[in-house]
Amino acid sequence: MNNNMQLYKLCADYANELSSLLGSFDWSGVVQLGKDMQECWLAGRQVFFCGNGGSAGNAIHLVNDFLYGIAKRTGAGLKVQALSANPAVMTCLANDTSYDYIFSEQLAVLADAGDLLVVLSGSGNSPNILRVLEQASSMGVKSFAILGYSGGKSKSLADLSIHFPINDMQIAEDMQLVVGHMLMKWLYQNRPDVK
Repeated sequence: MNNNMQLYKLCADYANELSSLLGSFDWSGVVQLGKDMQECWLAGRQVFFCGNGGSAGNAIHLVNDFLYGIAKRTGAGLKVQALSANPAVMTCLANDTSYDYIFSEQLAVLADAGDLLVVLSGSGNSPNILRVLEQASSMGVKSFAILGYSGGKSKSLADLSIHFPINDMQIAEDMQLVVGHMLMKWLYQNRPDVK
């Protein structure tokens, strides 16, 4: 098989696997996350996102969508932060405490009871994700986990898990953005200034 055919087959296989997952998924967890995010928005509470690697990039991307994209009006978006966005804070915490606490230490300072945490993870087993879920629980911060693979330990630590049982990191990360973009569209359609 030449390189062009090999790439074509990879693209087709990837698309088939992604579309199969999308077509068979139970979206009820996403509905609950949307309702909880809307509730935070209306009450002026905060939502925090975090993840490692590509999931960190997705957390930052989605915060942009929820801060501005759901309202498209100055000052009207969701109070939302990515705990993976500040390299000075993360490297300070990794150096002074441990990489395992780069998210939980931030949440301990920034969050209040009634806020919301959304973790993004392929494996669901990263120690810093587990620590931030534990921190959220201790503070009365409701937690959601968007997970791939088996869901790992995060699946049971989070208050609600949105688990895509796929053994492919790229598709697991795709699904994080799919969920985020679905919620962005729904929140925009149901923004408070629209009757």
